[in-house]
Amino acid sequence: MNRNLFRGVTAGLMSGVVLTGGAIAATIANGAVDEAPAAAGTTAQVPWNVRQELPSREPIRPAHVAKHARAHRVSRAHVRRPLTGSPRTIAHALVLRQGWSERQFGCLDRLWTRESNWEVSAQNSSGAYGIPQALPASKMAMMGSDWRTNPITQIRWGIWYIANAYGSPCAALQHSYSYNYY
Repeated sequence: MNRNLFRGVTAGLMSGVVLTGGAIAATIANGAVDEAPAAAGTTAQVPWNVRQELPSREPIRPAHVAKHARAHRVSRAHVRRPLTGSPRTIAHALVLRQGWSERQFGCLDRLWTRESNWEVSAQNSSGAYGIPQALPASKMAMMGSDWRTNPITQIRWGIWYIANAYGSPCAALQHSYSYNYY
């Protein structure tokens, strides 16, 4: 490779001149780079290898949102307790984690007492199974392979189903009163 050619191109890049089209050939043939003045009212283009300062940007979040977000950081001291106890106790904890109220838990308690009396292996003549009386029962497998025997898996599926189908346990209970199923 011709060193003069390389030096000419490098000098052009370092000097801030952008060479285009026929100007490249003419500049390279001369072996030097002549700086052309920028036209009035235009800014000279800066080569790709020259560092530029980035424009200042506004913060991603407005100050009032960032301040609010800092106040709600989760501490490492908070540890979620494992779900233990009776199926009702577990369901109560999961209902509250879902963001529903005590009233909603009361509706869920009445609904599942009516459906299965909180029995993990409850089954009716139509084939509905478990605490939430899933039909077909294998739907609960989406929450875990232990859906036949684990009340937590059944309750999680039941809460997910109620949230998606009815929006809340009280709405599901009302539907159950009206149509004798939910």
